[in-house]
Amino acid sequence: METAFRFDELDGGIGRITFDLPSAKVNTLSRKVLEELAALVAQLESRTDLTGLLFASGKPGQFIAGADLKEIAALSYITAEQATVMLEFGHRLFSQISRLPFPTVALIDGACLGGGTELVLSMDDRLVSAAAHTQVGLPEVKIGLMPGWGGTQRLPRLVGLSAAIDMIAGGEPVAADKAVTLGLAFDAVPVDRLVDEGRRRIEQLRDSGDWTANRAVRSGPVKLGPDAVAFAFAVAQGVVKLKTKGQYPAPLAALGAIKDGLALPLDQAIKVEQKAVGKLVGSPILANLIGIFFMKNRLSRGEGGPPARELARIGVLGSGLMGAGIAAACARSGKKTVMLDVDDGRLADGMARAMDVVKSRIKIGRATVDDLAALLARLTPTTNHAMLADCDLVIEAVTENEAVKREAYARLKGLIRDDAITASNTSTISITRMAEAAPNPERFVGMHFFNPVDRMELVEVIQGARTSPETIASVVELARRARKTPIVVQDCAGFLVNRVLFPYMNESLILAQEGAPIEAIDKAAARFGMPMGPMTLTDLVGLETAVFAGKLLKGAYPDRSVDSPILVDMLKQGGGGKGAITFWTSKSKTAPPRPNPVAAEIVARHRTGDHAFDENELVERLFFPMLLEATRVLEEGIVSEPGDVDMGLILGIGFPPFRGGILRWCDTLGAKAVVDRLERYQSLGKRYQPTESLLAMAKSGEAFYPRPKLTAIA
Repeated sequence: METAFRFDELDGGIGRITFDLPSAKVNTLSRKVLEELAALVAQLESRTDLTGLLFASGKPGQFIAGADLKEIAALSYITAEQATVMLEFGHRLFSQISRLPFPTVALIDGACLGGGTELVLSMDDRLVSAAAHTQVGLPEVKIGLMPGWGGTQRLPRLVGLSAAIDMIAGGEPVAADKAVTLGLAFDAVPVDRLVDEGRRRIEQLRDSGDWTANRAVRSGPVKLGPDAVAFAFAVAQGVVKLKTKGQYPAPLAALGAIKDGLALPLDQAIKVEQKAVGKLVGSPILANLIGIFFMKNRLSRGEGGPPARELARIGVLGSGLMGAGIAAACARSGKKTVMLDVDDGRLADGMARAMDVVKSRIKIGRATVDDLAALLARLTPTTNHAMLADCDLVIEAVTENEAVKREAYARLKGLIRDDAITASNTSTISITRMAEAAPNPERFVGMHFFNPVDRMELVEVIQGARTSPETIASVVELARRARKTPIVVQDCAGFLVNRVLFPYMNESLILAQEGAPIEAIDKAAARFGMPMGPMTLTDLVGLETAVFAGKLLKGAYPDRSVDSPILVDMLKQGGGGKGAITFWTSKSKTAPPRPNPVAAEIVARHRTGDHAFDENELVERLFFPMLLEATRVLEEGIVSEPGDVDMGLILGIGFPPFRGGILRWCDTLGAKAVVDRLERYQSLGKRYQPTESLLAMAKSGEAFYPRPKLTAIA
């Protein structure tokens, strides 16, 4: 029978456990794995002949990725009592490891996350490989959880209160050198020296007796003055509330567990942690965030479909904001990239934009000067179309004008290779229609990057009527290599994100006409969880873009669009560019924005009523049309599954992750409850009429995401 752990003995009486989960790329901690480890630890408890124990991974560059994903998913639906059983099992095991009758040292090479970190925290010391792929962290808060196998109690006793708060409440892993600086690891050494240095560390611990002294200290309370504790937690809670707006309970729950466990012995503090975790499991927010985790994993990995072609050399037409961003993303992912524009001045601006992407990361320590040099080595600016002749893919990123784009494709005919793929970075224009002007319609595809390209993760990959499956697979893989999350979308007006966003933006104007103040509209959206309200978003994208997109989408979906003259009048009165009128204005960069009286006058001219809206009504009026359009997208097969809709909106417009996406929000409310609420708005027309799929779900009690039949560790 295949086992996850191997035990062998090295010279000097040192034992070694090697964790190597069969038939898996990474090591994860499932119930079955933990039971096997528990049996091995039980045998080692009586081994008085051993002088120490090393714990290592049998997968080069991979240590422990955390708990088993299927068992993590079950946490969304179990009770606090079931969670307690699960947690107690892990705590008993890790406590047994912490009491083994010899010093223990973990040899960490690769990612050590979540439960893996809690496992190594139960050991006497840790060594990390001095490699870029080595990271240690407790990221549980990012999926709505908190460390539950002792992490909130053991980490403060090891690295101190402030560092532990940063790691646990922030959820960000630390690199090898930072782990050493914090005291989380004893040293960072070359990978091939880990075993030898581990043996040496065991000898040091035995000779000095530090391993027993350290155990005594770490099993007791944390000795800090009340003023220091109060200050640390006041600052931490303030930062967390500012970042989460109080909408994510896990970081605050983790802080509470740390605070309440500090003054207790470790065995009692662990019970505090268990109780805090029990309050998080089974909640809708946890289910939503875990759901997002799985959706993103699916999109990042990709499964099935035709094989992708290797696209080694990329051409980008245009060096403006989008073109330079796309070129930089391709070059940073290791692709030889050519950026073409009409003159050297524009190219110089484009190169400066591309370089700024890396320079900004250098400032925050996430890139180096070598990364900038690598970008420049791969990215070639040119005005010569002949430089595109050997490209595997040419991405057009010129003005959002169909005639201009068609002219660009015409110049490529006879110039690029017959097997080259062409792609358009368009947010609105039909891929099927533009394919008629492309060199080869079967190898023509949409690649809608979002602005700013270096920070926005989503890429809509739009399949035209004649786009081949191989073309789709190839550009999807390219997007993944460029650290993006691609979602395949069938061709339609607005594609996925803009099509579903438009009803929300359009309704905000209708609400303003009916009497809702722009402050109330934006506030309702922000309190719902959106990063900004629809009026602020209109200011951000610009009036010209908003008017253009609005006309296109109204033309495509006239039966559920309502004309509003507000934006057209704002554009007419203020013009475009720097003179454009905005809904919000500010006297300076540091002054808070306030409603623009000029925009307010224009809105007042088109006022059709003076209705007093409450916040709940504003939320329903804004988000129900968006939800109904999302169901139409699914009904028409524009995307393959609900997760594509939800991830598209989360990554594309910042739909609040704690709500899980627009369709998970519907599941939380219940389809029947939504249909009942829509009755109130039927006089407003088709944009509030429930779709056939929503009506069927309301009748059957089904959901977009059926509750999985999973069993957690118990």
